[in-house]
This record gives sequence, C-alpha cells and structure tokens, in this order.
Amino acid sequence: MTSLQQLRTGLFWNLSRNVFCQTVLFIICVNPLHISPMMPSLRSAFSATRSTSMLGGFQRVVTFDHLLVNVGGDFNPDTGLFRCRIAGAYYFTLTVGKYPKKLLSVMLVKNRQEVQAMAYNEYRKQSRKVQSQSAMISLLPMDTVWLLVQQNPNYALYSTTAPYITFSGYLVYPESTSSMGYPSNHLGPECLPPGDPSYNWREATEYLRSAFSVARTSSLLGESSRHDKREALTFDVEYVNIGGHFNKSSGYFTCRVPGVYFFAFTVGKHPRRAVSVKLMKGTGEVQAMVFDEDASRKREMQSQSLLLVLNQDDVIWLYSQQDERYAVYSNQGRYTTFTGFLVYPKSDFMNKERTFQ
Repeated sequence: MTSLQQLRTGLFWNLSRNVFCQTVLFIICVNPLHISPMMPSLRSAFSATRSTSMLGGFQRVVTFDHLLVNVGGDFNPDTGLFRCRIAGAYYFTLTVGKYPKKLLSVMLVKNRQEVQAMAYNEYRKQSRKVQSQSAMISLLPMDTVWLLVQQNPNYALYSTTAPYITFSGYLVYPESTSSMGYPSNHLGPECLPPGDPSYNWREATEYLRSAFSVARTSSLLGESSRHDKREALTFDVEYVNIGGHFNKSSGYFTCRVPGVYFFAFTVGKHPRRAVSVKLMKGTGEVQAMVFDEDASRKREMQSQSLLLVLNQDDVIWLYSQQDERYAVYSNQGRYTTFTGFLVYPKSDFMNKERTFQ
C-alpha cells in the first residue's frame, strides 16, 4: 500500500469514527423529549385493576383481573405480588373502594409483614367511598410488595366493571451501583457539548436525584394556644431520602435541584375532629389542601397530589390547621404519609447563567 493509500485509509477510518461518535451523542442527547435512554433491563412499572368486590376473611392478598401495564414483567396479577428485579426507589399508589355497610382496611406491605402504609375507613353506612394511599419504598432484588386486606368478615373491598380498586408502581431511581450511569426514568440533564471538560455523566446523574417519602405514626391534635403559630407537620418514619433534602424532624423539604417535582400526601381524620392540611411553599403560599369538616367519631383519610416548579432553596411543607377543632390522625399503621420527587430538572441547571422559561 502506497503512502497516499495509507493516508486515504486513515482519513476514512477517522471520519467514520467521528461520524459514529457524533451519531451516538445525538441519540443520547437529542432523543424525543430529551429523555435519558433507559436500558430495557432497567425499566419496571405496572398498573392493575380489580373489577370484582372482595370480602375479608377469604383471602389476605388483593389480586387483580386486569393488567394495564407490566413493563419488565415484575407484577403478577394472579398472586397480587410485585417482585423487585432492579434495586432502587419505587413509587407505589393504591386506591380501594369501601363496600356498603362494611369497614375498609388495606395495607401496603413489603415482604412478609412489613406494613408501609394503609388505607382505612370505618364508616359502616350504606354509601360507597374510595380511599387512596401512596409511598416511595427502597427495594432490593427479590423484595415483594403487595396489598393486604383485613382478615375479618366485617371488612370488604368494593369494585365493579368500572374499577374502584387500582394498584400501580414504578421504578423512579435505580440504585446508583446498578443504574449504569443513568439518573432515573425521568428527564436527564442537558447534554453538554462533546469534549466539554465539565462533562461527567456519572457524577451528574447522582447530583440530579432528589426524592423523599415519610410517614407519621402518631396523631397531632390542634390546640388553641398554637392557633397563631404555623408549624410544619413532622414525621418519624423515613422510607426514602435520596439527596438528604427532607428533614423529618422539622418537616421541611428544601429544593437543591431546581425543576419540576411531584408531591403527594395522605392524612388521617381524627375521631370527632375536622381535618385541614395544606401543602405550603415558602413562608405561607398554599399550593393544595385536603379538608373534611365531618366531626363524627369515625376515622377515614384524605389524599392530594400535584406537580410544582421549584427553584433552588424553595421550601415545601405540610401545615395542619392548629386549633382545637382540627387534628391529624395516625398510628403504627401509618395513615399519614408525605412523598415528593424530582420529575424533570431544569434544563439550564448545569449552566447557572441561563434562565429557565
């Protein structure tokens, strides 16, 4: 081969390599919606419904007859068990119908008997109701998550062909050691120019994670003496606190990664007290609330959720109306829960000089 042929061959392979690299970068950085490419093996999500009622005492695990989504095949509707395949933080949400003249008690359980949270209603009226609950849980491979119905004929679940009973869950953040450098199933960081010296995919993915899920195991009774004080609802059980941005002792979540966040909370209503809990931003901006002024002696629950755009150092917290007419109920069954996680980081977060629109 002549020197000219060797030069042409070398130029061809260099050009081909550069085109290939640029193509790979384009696929990674400019895929639709800029969503980070998740390998199929790192995806896990399910959603199932049940179209028939279920009486307590006949079976303990809630099973399902309609599977809407089962990415990864980790949920078995016939057994009602979700079996973890990928270590990480998972968000679970459930809604169940209360059977007329029956009590309602359904627990979100991890492995054999580890109760994570519950949906409960002790009204025995003819009317039908639905109750919801959610939590984010850290799982290891082979961990199971399922719904436990109270083993007593006084309890029952209600549903019809228009399903009252639903159960969903999905992987939010794979464990960093098994995530192959990908941040989550949500929007990834803005791609930096090829060759940018500040580009480090693995470090960026860890920096762009933020999630918490907590529960409270005791009630909070309002008092007249505290009427003028706005104190955050605090928590004593921590399921997940990725990034360490939530302080369960103070009840405050402080945003460190600006972007779009999802928040969900469920609170128990105390017997003979009304319930009024607000999702607050900053010093007093009400974003959403739950309310029930029924002062009967029966216990039930209220749930709320929404998305918020947060800037760095924004603070999110729950405020329970603090006078003697109001209260929040909870016990070891964990009626009261609070969850939040980053869905999309702001696209300019890696470049402090640009402004998010």
